[in-house]
Amino acid sequence: MELKILEIETQTIAEVISDEIVVNDPQDALDLMVHASYQGAHWIILHEHQLKGDFFELGSGLAGEIVQKFVNYQMKLAIVGEFEKFESKSLQAFMRESNRGQQLFFGPDVASAIRKIRG
Repeated sequence: MELKILEIETQTIAEVISDEIVVNDPQDALDLMVHASYQGAHWIILHEHQLKGDFFELGSGLAGEIVQKFVNYQMKLAIVGEFEKFESKSLQAFMRESNRGQQLFFGPDVASAIRKIRG
């Protein structure tokens, strides 16, 4: 795993570069936050395939646990990918509601995540 550090205006963003799953559980998310924070980042961009598949099954509780870690440690998260394949109405509602806030963003690509981060 590599962190690509992006400096956008006043924001420092860490984009995770990896072809493998990086976040399997809340501890992995915490380790990632520490690594990104050490480099000055307040936002992390993860690609959908870097999250354990259970993240997108809300009944597993994994998404809630991971998002809570980000809230507790005041780190923001953008997840980019193709989300249309997920048919769960509750997941789609969770993503829409998240996108209305400032803590968690779901978007199609890194460019859309950067636009959200810039405000």
